[in-house]
Amino acid sequence: MKFYTRKLIKPGDLNARNSLFGGALLKWIDEEAGIYAMTKLDTQSVVTKYISEIDFVSSAKQGDVIEIGLAFLKIGRTSITFKCEVRNIFTKKTIISIDNIVFVNVNSEEKPIPHNKTLENLT
Repeated sequence: MKFYTRKLIKPGDLNARNSLFGGALLKWIDEEAGIYAMTKLDTQSVVTKYISEIDFVSSAKQGDVIEIGLAFLKIGRTSITFKCEVRNIFTKKTIISIDNIVFVNVNSEEKPIPHNKTLENLT
C-alpha cells in the first residue's frame, strides 16, 4: 500500500464529539481514489461505482495528521478496483479501512465503456 495524501485535522473537520467527521474523511478518500483511478487509466472520465463496507477502526482528533493509502486490487473491462487504509501518520494507527473501491470509465452519457487497459499496460 502506498500512502499518497496527508491531511491535517482542523476544527471544520470535526463532528459534535470533537473527532474527525466520517463524511469529511469519506470525501477525501473518494477524491484521492478518483485521482488515482484517473492516473492509472489515463483518463478523467471515471466515476465512483462502489465502495464496500467501511470499517471505522479508530478516531482522529484536531491536530492529528492522517495519510490516505491506496493499493491496486484488480482491473476489469470498464473498471478498476483499489483498497484503502487511512492511518495516523505519527502513530501508524489505522483510522479506517475499505476493502474495495471501484471506479468505472464512462462516456459523455455516463455509460460504462472499456478503458482498454490491462495489467501489463497500467501506468
